[in-house]
Amino acid sequence: MEKEKRFTVRKMTIIGVLGAISAVLGMTPLGFIPVGPTRATIMHIPVIIGALMEGPVVGGFVGLIFGIFSIFQAITNPTPVSFVFLNPIVSILPRVLIGIVSSYVYNRLKKMGKEKTKILLYLILIGIISYLSYGIYINIKNQSSIWLSLMNIGLIALTLIIIYFTATKLKDRALDIIISTTIGTLTNTVGVLTMIYIFYAERFVGAIGGDINTARKVIMGIGVANGLPETIIGIIIVTSVVGALKSRR
Repeated sequence: MEKEKRFTVRKMTIIGVLGAISAVLGMTPLGFIPVGPTRATIMHIPVIIGALMEGPVVGGFVGLIFGIFSIFQAITNPTPVSFVFLNPIVSILPRVLIGIVSSYVYNRLKKMGKEKTKILLYLILIGIISYLSYGIYINIKNQSSIWLSLMNIGLIALTLIIIYFTATKLKDRALDIIISTTIGTLTNTVGVLTMIYIFYAERFVGAIGGDINTARKVIMGIGVANGLPETIIGIIIVTSVVGALKSRR
């Protein structure tokens, strides 16, 4: 009974610490990176760290704090699209799922073995590069803004750096952390944008000055512009923090 109590206190303490970090990020510009009229975020990082270190309950509670402060940010520091984050289904539900999904993916990967995990990681990274390359092709074909193509090229370069870093530095270490972080981050990005598309597609696209007749393409474009930088930053920070904490253990 005493051991179980200490275990509960430990989880509550970690929720408090990571929740406080999320609160600081949520109340200041530190947690949000302006990307055009929207904001990419690094507030998912404490959620994933909590999920990987202590399981889905801790991750889910830290994600709840993340979602609450998304609402707070929408009220106190609004942008043209902040109205979507006043809906808890958009701002809270996907953020709670970050912790749950990250934790279960991480535990599953630890049982798969290093070789299968490595193959899965490279498939994900190759898929990202293929998607970005296709975006460059479409931009050139449709004579779209050159900045979109340059952004995709930059993201491809960052993805290649991650592949190189994984192959030469990490080798077989931290592969499960990298994949869990990637899927956790995409849970946030895809979840939020899916809810936006379901509830506010035309109003959202109109608020950012886009063509409401191409709402799906516009929202998918935002997913790429926000999701990939968030994923890359998340991989760098979560891998370093969780790796260090596990080594300390």
